[in-house]
Amino acid sequence: MPTPEPRLARSEALHQQVARNIRNDIESGVLRDGDVLKTTRELAEQWGVSVFTITEAMRLLAEEGLVVSKSRSKRVVNAPDQAKRKEIRLHAPRVLIVGGYAGSGKTELGRILAKETGWPMLDKDTLTRPIVEAGLEILGLSPNDRESEQYLKLMRPREYECLMAAANENVSCGNSAIVTAPFLIEFRDHAWLERTRASFAAMNASTTFVWVHCDASTMRTYIRHRGAARDAAKLADWPGYLARIDVDFRPQVPHLVVNNCTSGAPLQAQARELLREVIGGNGDTP
Repeated sequence: MPTPEPRLARSEALHQQVARNIRNDIESGVLRDGDVLKTTRELAEQWGVSVFTITEAMRLLAEEGLVVSKSRSKRVVNAPDQAKRKEIRLHAPRVLIVGGYAGSGKTELGRILAKETGWPMLDKDTLTRPIVEAGLEILGLSPNDRESEQYLKLMRPREYECLMAAANENVSCGNSAIVTAPFLIEFRDHAWLERTRASFAAMNASTTFVWVHCDASTMRTYIRHRGAARDAAKLADWPGYLARIDVDFRPQVPHLVVNNCTSGAPLQAQARELLREVIGGNGDTP
């Protein structure tokens, strides 16, 4: 019999989780300025929470000015600065390699960093998912399989090979790049980390490894919300999934940590602080 899921310690924690994820979607451009949000009941169903939780989450976002109520039933995203294009050009490329567990917010962080810099964002799933799914079906496996030995041996290495080849192509052209993927095996492999750093250094590029840390409850809230078929196995046995991962994991080389827990600063603020630390005053005019 599965271990019962732990209950939240505070009733307000869940609405903070929902608010944080919606805030991240706004800051990363998934939700655009002027978008009309679904009704409270629709959002409650979408996020798998109560109407009260959504009401409280909307209250937080309204206090921050990110959501504006046009009527009792209509809420609109308020992010007028989204359309402003930013571009940071550097004398030498920077590569930000961003890893984290499923639902940690690494893709949202990557999108925010890309919006803040104008650098290309290279996301593993975006680049490889259709080919991986087709390959898995050819092998007679589920297109959503991410656990079997066949996937891990035959498909996964090729995914990361494609991802890093795209990063190398950009850097060889003098472009900085933001690379997002779980990197769960790679960030444990000191030799891989050093090879990657050396490979980019040979192209006059510096590399920063970034780990996105998130608490288990917030990850689960986001994974449930996105409803990706590849996450079904995790959600079906969430305690078992948590037993297989180390939420406190960190990469085996010097790195930066972004805290995407509900207790952390907003993701956009942390993204800007990360860029200040990585770039300093070495860039051209943004």
